[in-house]
Amino acid sequence: MPTHYGCSLATILLQYTMQPYKTANADTGVVAYETGKDSISIQFRDGSVYVYTNKSAGPAAVAEMKSLAKKGAGLTTYINQHVRDHYKVKLR
Repeated sequence: MPTHYGCSLATILLQYTMQPYKTANADTGVVAYETGKDSISIQFRDGSVYVYTNKSAGPAAVAEMKSLAKKGAGLTTYINQHVRDHYKVKLR
């Protein structure tokens, strides 16, 4: 089951390292992301940040999310259709 945390040092540091999600779609739910070796953290428009890991979502899904994030296309749709509840932790 996913773990929920309040504001922590990790949350504060994450906001300074996240890359803006550059997309032509103004309706996207994703606004920023940060990739790790075996994970990707996604910040949504409402301010929530979810961390998806190889263990929680699967290595193929994490690799696909990293690819879509870098392309700036399709990440919100992919998350909604394939890994919505497969996150490791919700940071905020």
